[in-house]
Order: sequence, then structure tokens, then C-alpha cells
Amino acid sequence: MPLSEMIRVVVVEDHQGIRRDLEAMIDHEKGMVCIGAFPSAESFLESEVDEIDVVLMDIGLPAMSGIEAIGPAKRRWPRADILMLTVHHDEEQVFSAICSGAIGYLLKSTPPEQLLDAVRDIRAGGAPMSPSIARKVVARMHSVPSGMEELSEREQEVLDRLIAGKTNAQIAAELFVSVNTISFHVKQIYRKLHVHSRAAAVAKAVGRR
Repeated sequence: MPLSEMIRVVVVEDHQGIRRDLEAMIDHEKGMVCIGAFPSAESFLESEVDEIDVVLMDIGLPAMSGIEAIGPAKRRWPRADILMLTVHHDEEQVFSAICSGAIGYLLKSTPPEQLLDAVRDIRAGGAPMSPSIARKVVARMHSVPSGMEELSEREQEVLDRLIAGKTNAQIAAELFVSVNTISFHVKQIYRKLHVHSRAAAVAKAVGRR
């Protein structure tokens, strides 16, 4: 398969064993290739890599943290989707990462097949999160007032599923409606939250005080 048709993944992980395992797992998966593996945020940001699709980034990196690296990474590689990896689902770190521009957030204990599925999902427009993390995000979102135009009950159902990392097609199947209907609800959610993307909608939802 030509490189241009493969999902190009970068790994940023300071633990050498985990970094090598992730690199090998990606390279052995059909349709994916690891184009770089780095032990720190600094070495990643200073690298020569180009045209990244997905970044798997440890949150607990030495010196510059994974969260601090999100902004500079998005400015240099604006089309890259960042998927954070962590040992513990610390609530504040989850929200900080999402609000900084991360698309997904998984525990390092996530089984390899699920992690590879998450890489595919993120390229298909999803926002994968470990179930325990998604529950915390949804609970946090419902615990704070919006101060904005009220979402309808159905819009809230759709937003909950966006936060949980579901694609439009998955949401449509769960709610027994068409994908076009979900797309309409998503546009209404964007309008009411004054955002223009899924990542921004999730960040706005979890960041409301």
C-alpha cells in the first residue's frame, strides 16, 4: 500500500519499552505506518517529520508535558489529530488536554486492538475515549451551567455521544435515525455553542463553568 494511502502515526512516549511496542504494533497493522517515535515533546517538535495523521502522545512526558505540547504541535501540524495516552484518568488532565486541542484520550491499559481501532476512528471523524474517561467528561459537562442557548434533549443526547467519541454513523445507529439527521443536530450544536468543529464543541462543553 502506498504511504500516501496509509494512516501516518507518530508516537511520543518517554518509556522506551512502551514506545517500541507502540511503534512495532502500528508498523505491523495493515494500513498504518509509524513515521516517527520520540522520547520527549521537545524532540518531537524539533523533528523533521511531515504530513502526520495521528499523534499518540503520553501525557506525562519529562520537561514539557504532553498537554503543553498540544498547542505547538497543532500549530506546526494543523491537520494532525492528537490522541493522548495516560496511566491514570486524572479528571483535570483530561479536561486540560481536550481544551488544548486533543481529540481523544485513552488509558495505556487499553488493549492493542482497541488502540488501533481508536487510531482508525479518529481519522474517520471520531473522538475516542476510554469508557471510564468518557463517563467523567459527560458527568462534568452536566454538572456545570452553560449560560448559552439551551440544547434540546435530542441535541444533548447527540453531544453526549460526540464527547464519548462516537462517529456520526455510530450515533445515527444508536438513536435509530439517519446520518443526515445527526449531521443536522451536530450543526445546531455547533451554532448554539458558537464553535465550528467537533473538538471545539467538546472543549466548550467540558470547559463551561
